Amino acid sequence: MDISIVNVALPAIRRDLHASVSGLQWTVDAYTVVLASFLVLGGSTADRVGRRRVFQAGLATFGLGSLLCGLAPGIGWLIAARALQAVGGSMLNPVAMAIVANTFPDRVERARAIGVFGAMSGLSLALGPILGGALVDGFGWRSIFWINVPIVAAAVTCTALFVPESRAARARRFDPVGQTLMILVLGSVVYAIIESRALGWTSPVILGLLAVTVLGVLGILGYEPRRVDPLLELRLFRSVPFSAAILMALWGLCGFGAFLFVTTQYLQDVRGMSALTAGLCLLPVGVLVLALSPVAGRLVGARGPRLPLVVAGAALALGGGASFWLGPATPLPAVLAVYLLFGVFLGTVNPPITNTAVSGMPVSMAGVAASLASAGRQTGTTLGVAISGTIAASGMARGGTAATGAAHGVWWLVLGLGVGILVLGLLSTRRRALDTARRAAALFEEVDQGAPQLGDR
Repeated sequence: MDISIVNVALPAIRRDLHASVSGLQWTVDAYTVVLASFLVLGGSTADRVGRRRVFQAGLATFGLGSLLCGLAPGIGWLIAARALQAVGGSMLNPVAMAIVANTFPDRVERARAIGVFGAMSGLSLALGPILGGALVDGFGWRSIFWINVPIVAAAVTCTALFVPESRAARARRFDPVGQTLMILVLGSVVYAIIESRALGWTSPVILGLLAVTVLGVLGILGYEPRRVDPLLELRLFRSVPFSAAILMALWGLCGFGAFLFVTTQYLQDVRGMSALTAGLCLLPVGVLVLALSPVAGRLVGARGPRLPLVVAGAALALGGGASFWLGPATPLPAVLAVYLLFGVFLGTVNPPITNTAVSGMPVSMAGVAASLASAGRQTGTTLGVAISGTIAASGMARGGTAATGAAHGVWWLVLGLGVGILVLGLLSTRRRALDTARRAAALFEEVDQGAPQLGDR
């Protein structure tokens, strides 16, 4: 919600803080870059020092960042406070998922719990733009940050009362080199994507960032396998379902990020809607996610992830294909019907991806596995916004038929990503693929059984 709600407030922030367009971009992107860079560290640290402890620290950091955002006297201070928010955010989503995996060891119960967890994504998507518009209109843009503070206080208290402490059976040592390489890779590639529209892909800055990304990847491949306790367990990727889950998370949120970017421009610039009205048009998407995520979770628990993944891939592909016919005069009911396909996609894709990422591995690896899935989603969203902006930005600026024509390249991208998820969903759930998951999990179980046991408390 904190990502979507900020977009509604950008015009008010620009007027109040006299911010440039670049400053507004970084108000959103500072959160994305830092979050993507530290997700894996948050998950692995929670496995090592305690999931409840790290989760509470993340809540407190997020709350402090929110308070500072609301007090920011200038755009630079606001961007810095957004980065602090993201540091806290990196300790929330993957750690929460590891807590769920540890609390519900039964496969069926865990799948249902993950479905409920995924439903909150739909609730946040539905409420974010609407709540943001209401707060900005009624209390000013600073209120969208201040509202986080009492919520964080309640969450910290409830965590202390109801969440059991747990940690990995074997303490994993901190990996500063691996963390530095991870930050370089994710930070460089995300920064390059964000700035490519302004600087061009052939500029020295972008080429230098891409070179750093390549060198960082090579460093990870060469250094991490030599460590006893690497930050990034490359052996996880020996599991075909796990590798497919990360790739589907990347592809899926890339497609959905592109959809949100183009849709926001289409509804406001082409159809002339206000930000609040445009947010209301996305309400059916959020409602479907809220309704379908628990159902998808139950399906995963009862029958496995294949059916939800096939439905998700098909819905994304159909949504991309149907969007070719959206124009300035398309009847609103037809527009909303197309958006329902994206709601079906998001409601059915997250539970099987998350469940596949964490359920095939021992509990000791739950934090790292969940954080990798979250990093895949975050990076995918960033890619989707950046790519769709590169494809359609010039047409969107002109509005009308030029905007809808420029968006066709984005819809081809979304259609292709949907087909890719459908194919991966079929291939990664075959018996041979599942055998690779069992063999990968056995590697970690052997290591854990031979190490000093700390146990879960």
